[in-house]
Amino acid sequence: MREISLDRLRTLVAIADLGSFAEAARVLNLSPPTVSLHIADLESRVGGKLLSRTRGRVQPSAIGETLVERARRLLADAEQALEDVQRQVQGLSGRVRLGASTGAIAQLMPQALEILSQRHPAIDVQVAVLTSQETLKKLAEGSLEIGLVALPQTPVRQLRIKPWRRDPVMAFLPARWECPQVVSPDWLAAQPLILNDNTTRLSRLTTEWFASDGRQPTPRIQLNYNDAIKSLVAAGYGATLLPYEASTPLPDTRIAMRPLHPLLWRQLGIAHREGDIERSTQYVLDVLWGLSAQ
Repeated sequence: MREISLDRLRTLVAIADLGSFAEAARVLNLSPPTVSLHIADLESRVGGKLLSRTRGRVQPSAIGETLVERARRLLADAEQALEDVQRQVQGLSGRVRLGASTGAIAQLMPQALEILSQRHPAIDVQVAVLTSQETLKKLAEGSLEIGLVALPQTPVRQLRIKPWRRDPVMAFLPARWECPQVVSPDWLAAQPLILNDNTTRLSRLTTEWFASDGRQPTPRIQLNYNDAIKSLVAAGYGATLLPYEASTPLPDTRIAMRPLHPLLWRQLGIAHREGDIERSTQYVLDVLWGLSAQ
């Protein structure tokens, strides 16, 4: 069977409700011949009579009742779909897909999501744990709206990448250790280490920091989940280098933080596609920009 248009189904339902071709034409703002054409087209497609006239009133046949019942559901679904889309266009609801590293998700996204839930509770942010390169690839493909990525990054066609945060990298050490007030590559390289795995930008940053003093230490373990790394530090398993976001809670009291010399910074950027941005996506971007720290 060929596709049946919603306009024809709407005409059928109107006639069933009003009992008259003429009334249906008036309510739908159609000419009587157009109403008759709609019904003739439906009857041709289903292969049977949909309406009958009884005592001057038009009523659905048995076949017509079945189609009217289904048509009501289809029209209601179509109306709901339009309302949902309009709410998304207006920024009242929507889905925003965001990619970020585990560190950004664990430390920064909870703050953003809490603010967003207060301002725009109907916006659903779907977060994916991805490396910066995976995030940029999915943004370019159109399967993400926003990405939090490590900087610097090579420019990507049709993507806008702007600096977002610049947070100091600190030494996180077991509090029971005897630690200097400022940690150098020479001192830290001699300690047992728990570092990010070599797929991350932070791993490359820390490698360069150690190399500035001619050091190339081998960590006891490499992970890509900062909260797990902190748990191991708290247990005394080793020391680590991690970004410290000033707006996040202080770490476990079993962990001591020390500044580095030379200083080291972790820079993050916000990436999104160029061109028009949906309002729901813009609202998420606005919240994220509010968490920027220079």
